Amino acid sequence: MKNKEITIYDIAKALDISPATVSRGLRDHPAINRKTKKKIMDIAKEMGYRSNTFASSLRLKRTNTIGVIVHRLDSYFVAQVLAGMEKVASELGYNLIISQSLESMAKEVANANTMFNSRVDGLMVSLAYDTDNIEHFDVFINKDIPLLFFDRVAQHKNCPTVVIDNFKSAYEITTHLIEQGCKRIAHVTGDLKRNVYADRFAGYKKALEDNKLKYSDDLLIINYLNEHIGHDVDASQQLLNLSPRPDGVFITNDAFAAYCMRELRLAGVNIPQDIAVAGFNNDPMCELVDPNLTTINYPSYEMGEVAAKTLINHLKGESNMLLTDSIVLKSEMIIRESSLKKGL
Repeated sequence: MKNKEITIYDIAKALDISPATVSRGLRDHPAINRKTKKKIMDIAKEMGYRSNTFASSLRLKRTNTIGVIVHRLDSYFVAQVLAGMEKVASELGYNLIISQSLESMAKEVANANTMFNSRVDGLMVSLAYDTDNIEHFDVFINKDIPLLFFDRVAQHKNCPTVVIDNFKSAYEITTHLIEQGCKRIAHVTGDLKRNVYADRFAGYKKALEDNKLKYSDDLLIINYLNEHIGHDVDASQQLLNLSPRPDGVFITNDAFAAYCMRELRLAGVNIPQDIAVAGFNNDPMCELVDPNLTTINYPSYEMGEVAAKTLINHLKGESNMLLTDSIVLKSEMIIRESSLKKGL
């Protein structure tokens, strides 16, 4: 029976009981006594029985699985979000199927198709770097499969979002740099088609405006924000090439901020005396780099918990997530040595 798929009929024959009794025993039905259940479980394990969850899901019209599409798995932020989602899903009896787009819309489209064909009960998505439309999610919306966006989001009347106030956070951290005496502040960010980067850029510009500092396009550096990707001229070199050089820089990703700090210091730049640096996310590396990095604490674990609770409670009929356009979580600025030109 090595290559044979074991069925409840095989177990019933081995124990000389009815297939219905085996089925109930495997489902821990109260009508089956404990001794019989144990016999069924033991022989099922010995014979290598596997429950046919696919057939069961077709019958019940649910799989108790939630799909999650993220841009990258090798990110502290994403790992924390997924940890929060997994905690809630596990507590509420759901499993997660996780895939990454690797910052590619084409891969994101393929991931969405796989999730749909896997019959997930709902889907949570943080969009890829270059996604410029969400038509590939229409099949979920048209089939009334709950879809929720988090962090990197798109606006759709049938898809709630879970975010932080990126505008406010960027405004606060740029204002902090100004209060430390910075008058020419550069901004290193990602593609402005993504809400997180567009909102942070808007907050940065508004802080300059409110403090009567001039913004110029040469201070805006668009980058993939990945320290492992090579470019003809990377962001740190662009900062060094600016004339006059900036005396402050707000970088919308801690990992990339740490990379830029290293490159600036290798070029002889003193931080924060020559250039004050601020990041975003509050990755653990913020307290490992020298000087420690000023940043925005992004409640990533909480974001995962809230997203999962919102979706699963909707699936259970305990709430209607479509009544909420956006859930905005609280974030806070954490000031460290990398930005303290004047001190606290």
